[in-house]
Amino acid sequence: MDKNITRTLGKSILEASTRFKVILLTGPRQVGKTTLLQDIREPARTYITLDDLSLRMAAQQDPASFLDRLSLPILIDEVQYAPNLFPYIKMTVDKTKQNGLFWLTGSQQFDMMKNVTESLAGRVALLQLQGISLAEEQGRSDDSPFLPDLAQLKSRQKTAKPLTVPEAYYKIWRGSYPDMVAHHSDQHWEQFYSSYVSTYIQRDVREYLNINDTAAFHKFMQIAAARTGQLINYADMARDTGVSEVTVKTWLNVLHASGIVYLLQPYFNNRTKRLVKTPKLYFMDTGLCAYLTGWLNADVLERGAMSGAILETWVIAEIIKSYLHHSRTPRIYFYRDKEKREVDLLIEENGTLYPIEIKKSAALHNMKFKGFSMLENLDTLVGHGGIICFANTLIPVSDHVDAIPVGYL
Repeated sequence: MDKNITRTLGKSILEASTRFKVILLTGPRQVGKTTLLQDIREPARTYITLDDLSLRMAAQQDPASFLDRLSLPILIDEVQYAPNLFPYIKMTVDKTKQNGLFWLTGSQQFDMMKNVTESLAGRVALLQLQGISLAEEQGRSDDSPFLPDLAQLKSRQKTAKPLTVPEAYYKIWRGSYPDMVAHHSDQHWEQFYSSYVSTYIQRDVREYLNINDTAAFHKFMQIAAARTGQLINYADMARDTGVSEVTVKTWLNVLHASGIVYLLQPYFNNRTKRLVKTPKLYFMDTGLCAYLTGWLNADVLERGAMSGAILETWVIAEIIKSYLHHSRTPRIYFYRDKEKREVDLLIEENGTLYPIEIKKSAALHNMKFKGFSMLENLDTLVGHGGIICFANTLIPVSDHVDAIPVGYL
């Protein structure tokens, strides 16, 4: 595979750099933040990383002098290590009318985001990068954020490549980190995720939360991964991990803040009383999820107990990426009412809800699809719906619902 996969977000970064003094690109480690910015930066932009301990200490101890010695415009990597730089960056950019002077990356969003919003309000464009999307891998980086709108789906028919069940589960198992996508290093899969987890625990979460018992946190991550696609039950997770509910909430919030998991909120409006207030948990990288739950190859994962949940996780992560990589915040929810009727995903766009179900089946008669009639009481416009499945092509299920091949994501 060509290692130079075009990242969709590059266009948005360059555009934002013409309008904002500062760009901050966040996201988990190893998703390609630095590579992307290095690829699109102009030759004059200098580069430093605060992973370098001597530079980090200089930035922490004397941020004013540190910035004085920098040659602008600049790209500063891992800026979360020196949050006291932000007020001085503000002073520097306020002295000039030039946009795009500072490009920053940060792997942890915990306290950094609070510092950024306080210090750089109105001056900074915040963008999020996740792993390589299916659209990026297939060379469809110009695609719009995913919506089961008929016009968009028809345009995808021309560009998207259908996926068989084995092909999809291979991608799900492999995950979306650039190292895994670009290098086809299946034999290094376990080694990659093992070192990713230990590095993540030791360098980020452990430092931030001052965790002494890394074994308990590792167990918590495994327990969380086994619950991907489920409503969060803090009490159960606390019991199984052997820690308090408060600790589980803190740890989950840290995973969420660092882009490792996504907490999907239930949909409600003023006219509906929602049955559940609890979000659903989804891992943003299914390879990491498969590693943590012990599925060591794609075939076993596809046939195993997590087959449906991990497909749903992958589909929802792909849809989230399609929005983030166009520098948009996804307005997505799930639906569950008092009768326990559910819709896997609702995408809200321009006051319209687009419902989506996710099914492993390829045959429409095996889907047991009951429609989206439960949404009629929401007093909200309901748009064209979709069943994302292993159909070979776009197939109408009803006037307002199509079966959508997973390859169209």
